[in-house]
Amino acid sequence: MGARDSDDHDGGGTDAFAWALRRDLAIALRTRSELAVQLLFYAIVVTLFPLATTPERNLLSTMGPGVLWVAALLAALLSLPRMFALDQADGSLEQMALSPWPLPAIVSGKIAAHWLVTGLPVVLLSPIAALQYGLDGTAIAVLVAGLALGTPVLSLIGAIGAALTLGVRGGGSLLALLVLPLYVPVLIFGAGAVDAVRGGLAVDANLSLLGAGLIVAALGAPFAAAAAVRIALD
Repeated sequence: MGARDSDDHDGGGTDAFAWALRRDLAIALRTRSELAVQLLFYAIVVTLFPLATTPERNLLSTMGPGVLWVAALLAALLSLPRMFALDQADGSLEQMALSPWPLPAIVSGKIAAHWLVTGLPVVLLSPIAALQYGLDGTAIAVLVAGLALGTPVLSLIGAIGAALTLGVRGGGSLLALLVLPLYVPVLIFGAGAVDAVRGGLAVDANLSLLGAGLIVAALGAPFAAAAAVRIALD
């Protein structure tokens, strides 16, 4: 009986994750204009920056990694307030909290959907954007690897901030103040990995730290966000 209960519990968590993931992806596909705005914002920032500074190749290649990472961070930040707010507005979030499924699993599915519609497109667009800054193939590969490890961390940390500011007046500004300091290490290690490869240094340390941050955030953020959601609903 104990083993069967355990299997049911595990299956419930998996089902909850898959349901939340499918639901949020379907909602994102119905609101393509909002998704397009985020991607357009990223594209405009990384495209206009070289035009507003200098065409000098060495300087652009030096600034490029930082610009690409900051643009990715801001693009992720744009959509964070809607991660839970829309569900709270129509009462869906309360139903999720009251369902027999574990709320951290539901939150995990919502975070995964957020990354798929905001982080993954940025990762896929980054090689094209990096060409404007004169980065070579190795630097671009490291940039993509760093973004693939770092952008999920942005979504995970952002989910905690979105849950903590749920229902708070002016929550968008407060959300930015909460999560931006926590984003700084991801930004440093991500951009630092590209700088290291450009300087002929090993990038293992930077990418390993990003990977470790992803593991820690993946294990803790869904539970922290779920607890914050329950507090907001009380």
